[in-house]
Amino acid sequence: MKNRSKNILRSMLLATGLIACLGTQVQAQESPMEEDFFKIMRISSPEGTLLEVGGLTVLPNGNLGVSTRRGDIFIVENPTSAQPFFRKFASGLHEVLGLAYKDGALYAAQRGELTKMTDTNNDGKADLFETVYAWPLSGNYHEYSFGPKIAPDGSFFVSANLGFPNPWWHAKSLVPMRGWMMRITEDGKMEPWATGLRSPAGLGMIDGEMFYSENQGDWVGSGGIWHVKKGAFTVHPGGLRWADRLDSPVKLKQEQIFSKIKPREEFDDSGEPVKPENVQNEDFVTMYDMKEELPGLQTPAVWLPHGILGISNSEIVKIPEENFGPFGGQLLVGDQGQSKIMRVVMEKVNGEYQGVAFDFRGGFQSGVLRMAWAPDGSLFVGETSRGWGAAGDANQGLQRLVWNNKLPFEMRTVKAMPDGFEIEFTKPVDRKSAADIASYGVESFIYKYHAVYGSPPVNMATLPIKGVKVSEDGMKARLIVDNLRKGYIHHIKLDGVRAKDNYYSLVHPTGYYTLNNVPEGQKLSMSEVSTINSATAQQKAGTAKTAQKSAASATNGAQIAKQAQAKSVVLDFDKDIKPLLAKNTCLACHSTDKKQVGPAFREVAKRKYSDKQIVQLIHEPKPENWPSYATPMPPMPQVPEAEALKIASWINSLK
Repeated sequence: MKNRSKNILRSMLLATGLIACLGTQVQAQESPMEEDFFKIMRISSPEGTLLEVGGLTVLPNGNLGVSTRRGDIFIVENPTSAQPFFRKFASGLHEVLGLAYKDGALYAAQRGELTKMTDTNNDGKADLFETVYAWPLSGNYHEYSFGPKIAPDGSFFVSANLGFPNPWWHAKSLVPMRGWMMRITEDGKMEPWATGLRSPAGLGMIDGEMFYSENQGDWVGSGGIWHVKKGAFTVHPGGLRWADRLDSPVKLKQEQIFSKIKPREEFDDSGEPVKPENVQNEDFVTMYDMKEELPGLQTPAVWLPHGILGISNSEIVKIPEENFGPFGGQLLVGDQGQSKIMRVVMEKVNGEYQGVAFDFRGGFQSGVLRMAWAPDGSLFVGETSRGWGAAGDANQGLQRLVWNNKLPFEMRTVKAMPDGFEIEFTKPVDRKSAADIASYGVESFIYKYHAVYGSPPVNMATLPIKGVKVSEDGMKARLIVDNLRKGYIHHIKLDGVRAKDNYYSLVHPTGYYTLNNVPEGQKLSMSEVSTINSATAQQKAGTAKTAQKSAASATNGAQIAKQAQAKSVVLDFDKDIKPLLAKNTCLACHSTDKKQVGPAFREVAKRKYSDKQIVQLIHEPKPENWPSYATPMPPMPQVPEAEALKIASWINSLK
């Protein structure tokens, strides 16, 4: 209601011409938000039913199949109505984390097998259960299995998690096919497809090709989307243990990965990872570096920066062309930990996928694990948070995302160009704001490829924007950007760009483009672009005034400096602390006042740890200190001690 009232006020100001008096910052705050276009609708489930959703599939008659982590399968009749009817189709299965429909039967990925379920007597319940193919289990709690996804030839794709033995922050393939993607035919034949998977919670069959989303962890600096080619190695070396199988299409060996990672102190003599507090990894490599030396290594098509675009990425679905307006044909990717959905647009450059990722819709009641399209064009969203905390007040649920047919002002796509990027909008831009290079910003960064859990962004750089060309219809802006870096994530910011019709800012003014290849083609000449920079002009205009004030400032500054020396240093959150929390991915799991995946910083402050104790707990957490939290914090030895001390000092200031 508050946002709607602001928009009513904006309409009145536009009508009277007073909008010109408002500053850009106020306008941006009053612009529409996600919820003004995409509504989250509740789906009522029977009282006492725990829908820890593991799989969703829409049947030909429009009914919805739902599998749960507790081993139940429901058929939901009239699922988009005010009173859907839940019918239990099967129960007693083992943690069903995927569901698919084919030729009158449901197929489910249980922990250790792909199962076909059929209702042979048409009484609404499965009475025939057939094992299509079974794979080994060690019994480790983390040996989840995901899928199936059905390929164009009718075969099934299933992915298998690595196990988490002690120490839990280093995943291992304890039994065959853990850490692998498997292709399984209907008659029960299994073909190893690819390895390198760690925790592949989200599979997506997109236009006949297999993709999956990976979660941050050891060897995985951040989540992302991988294109899974046959014979590929994606990221984690655990599954390479079985690469010498006769039927393996993967030719890499674990030793090839270990031998190229520096420093060697990350491993003991047997190749096992050492304790994280002993790791001093200042010299590092990236996945792109490794790809140059190891053919078969598949880098992400699109990185999803950790803590920004999710912390535990899940299902990948393609938006049907007729759904969600200007975004038809693009991808949506869920996230469990942050209980939200991101939007991804991919393109092929030099035969390899790459593309851009944006935030799309947050605010779901629990962790987003599964998605499926309803016949009416809305999106079913299945949720769970058990075993891995999630934003939201519920620990499970089923909701629906509905577009209200209003057009948001967004970046529709970002495409790589030989000299920068081309941005396409959903609505025409205000040409003056879009022609000003001060309206844009581009930074690039990447993650370490190492055995330690996660990675901060590294090698960060601000890239100069040399010019911008806005199309005649105002629907595109072409940026000339210096120092593009192959294999890096390019953070593109459009904070100053405004819509033509109402001067609104973009709903999501930032995107993250993964530049695996720079395309060839015609570059723009400087005569074709605008180089106007209002920020530089304003800076020059203020130089004279600054000079006049400098003498007086020098005297006052000396006095202030003496006063500051006599007082303790006061840390400014926005300037001193927030950048450190973001850089070291602390904000992915913690907030100042609210419980998320981990405790709030204010709750940590109540424990009365010293600054040095907090630093020690950052580098080597003790999960037993917080037994009520299901997700233990991983060791973070990569956080520099000086930065950890600053964070600790700020936390203790919250007392």
